[in-house]
Amino acid sequence: MTEFRKRTAVAVAAILLLAGCATTTGGAGGGQTGQTGRKLTAAGTYPIESLDPHGAQGATTGTQLAAQAIFSRLVRPDAAGKVAGDLAEKWEAGATAAEWTFHLRAGVTFSDGKPVTAADVVASFDRMITLDGPNAANFPGYKMTAPAADEVTLTAPVPDASIPRKLGLFYVIPGAVTAQDTAFFEHPVGSGPFTVNRFAPSEVLAMAPNKKYWGGAPQYEHLEIRNIPELSSRLTALRTGEVDVVWGIPDDQLPVLRDADGVTVKTVPSTAVFTMWFNSSIPALKDPKVRRALWQAVDFATIIKQLYPETGALSDGLVAPPVLGYAKQEPVGFDPKAAKAALQAADFAFGDKLRLQFSDAEFRPFVQAVASGLAEIGVQVDVLEKEKAVFTKDLLALNWDINFQQLATPTYDAASNLGRLYPCAAGRTGYCDKKLDTLLAKAGASADEAERADLYAQAGEIIWRDAVGMYPMTVNLAYAWRPRVSGFVPEPSGLPDFSRVQLAGT
Repeated sequence: MTEFRKRTAVAVAAILLLAGCATTTGGAGGGQTGQTGRKLTAAGTYPIESLDPHGAQGATTGTQLAAQAIFSRLVRPDAAGKVAGDLAEKWEAGATAAEWTFHLRAGVTFSDGKPVTAADVVASFDRMITLDGPNAANFPGYKMTAPAADEVTLTAPVPDASIPRKLGLFYVIPGAVTAQDTAFFEHPVGSGPFTVNRFAPSEVLAMAPNKKYWGGAPQYEHLEIRNIPELSSRLTALRTGEVDVVWGIPDDQLPVLRDADGVTVKTVPSTAVFTMWFNSSIPALKDPKVRRALWQAVDFATIIKQLYPETGALSDGLVAPPVLGYAKQEPVGFDPKAAKAALQAADFAFGDKLRLQFSDAEFRPFVQAVASGLAEIGVQVDVLEKEKAVFTKDLLALNWDINFQQLATPTYDAASNLGRLYPCAAGRTGYCDKKLDTLLAKAGASADEAERADLYAQAGEIIWRDAVGMYPMTVNLAYAWRPRVSGFVPEPSGLPDFSRVQLAGT
C-alpha cells in the first residue's frame, strides 16, 4: 500500500493549502465577495475542448456537459436515470423495437427564433453519422426519417429496445449546419436553456439564459463553467466563494469541505462500476471455480474502505443502481482459506504469473492492492500499467489475464454494457454461454422495460455466478456547493443540470 500512503501525503498537503489560502488562482474575483449575485460559476472534473456534440469529442464529459446546456435532445435521462421528454413529448415502439417514433413538442424554437423542425432532427442525426464520432457507434446502420412535420422515426437493422436511452447522447442543431462547418460552434445556436457568450477551449465556457427556451429560461444572468486543473485551487475557489459548485472530489478532500462554512457535500451513486474481467479463453482461467476463488481471495471491502471510503461502495451487481438492468446479486465473501483450497482442488498452477492490465495512474493503488491480496494466497500477479492506446489494443486482442476498467453506462441501459460486451460474438472476455446470449438478445429486443429488467437480472445471475469478472466497487460521485445555491440536483452521470438552479438574492 505504498502508493496509498504517498497519495495520502499529497492529500494532507492539499488540505493544509486549502485551509490556509484566502485567495484563489482560478480566475478573476477571489474572496467571499468575488462572486456576483446574478452569476453561477462551476468547476467540473474535465475540460471542455469542443462544443460539437457530433464530432470526435462528442462523447467526452466536457462536451456532453456543454451540449446539454446549449442544445436539446429528443429525450434525456433524468436524475434517477429514467427517460424524460425533451424535444419529444411522447414516443412509442412500432410492431417490434426496431422502429421508434418520436412526436415533437409544439412551439419549440432555436435561440435565434427559428422553429425546431423534424427536418432539423433528421439532418442532425445524419450529420452525426457522417462525422462518425464516438456517439455514431451507437447507431450502426440506423436510419432516421421525418414522416410528418412534427414526427421523426428511427429504424434499426434489428430490434433495439435501448434506442430511447441511447438517444440521450444525440443533440439537435439547426439542419443547415454541415459536417464540415466548425465555425458554427464558435457561437452556436441551440434550443437548450443557455446561449454561448464566450468559449475558450479547455479554459472557460461563459453562457447566458436562452430567453426562448421552451422550458423557461434559467433565473439568473450568467453561467460560467471553468477549467481549474489543479485540485487544491479548485477546492479553494469553492471555499472562498469564487466558484459555487464543484464535483468529482476525492475522498481525502471531503472532510475539510464539510468543515467549510455553509458548504453542502453530497455523494451519489454514479453509473460506473470497477470491473475486472478474467480472460476465460486461457487454460488457467477457464474453470469458473478458479475465477470465483480468485474473487474470493481479495478483501475488497477493506481496500475500498482504505482508498474510497465515501466515493466507493462494495458492489452487489454488474451495473450500477441507476442503470436499467441493475439487479442485486449474492455477495462473494472474502475467504482466503476457502479460495486457496478451491484453487488447489482445481490444480491451479501457482507458479505461473497472471497478467493484470490497467490504464490511468489514478487506479494504480487499487490494482496494486488487488495484486497484494492475491499474493497472500500464493497467486503471482504481474501488474501492467499501459498507455491508453496500448491498453485498448491489448484489451481487444485478449492480450491479458485480468483486465481492470472503470466501466460507466452513460445510456443508463444495460444494453450498452451487458448486451454489448458479454455475448459470445463480442469476444471481449473469452467467455461464451448460449443461454446468456439468448437472454441478452431477448432483453435487447423487448420494448417492455419490466420484462427487460427481469431478463437482465437473469443474465446478470449467470455472469456473476460464473465469475466472468470481479465486480468489486460501485463508484460514487461527490459534489459540493455553496449556501447561495439552491435547487441543485447531483447527477449520477457527472453532468449536472444548471438550468433549474436558484441563487440567493435572484
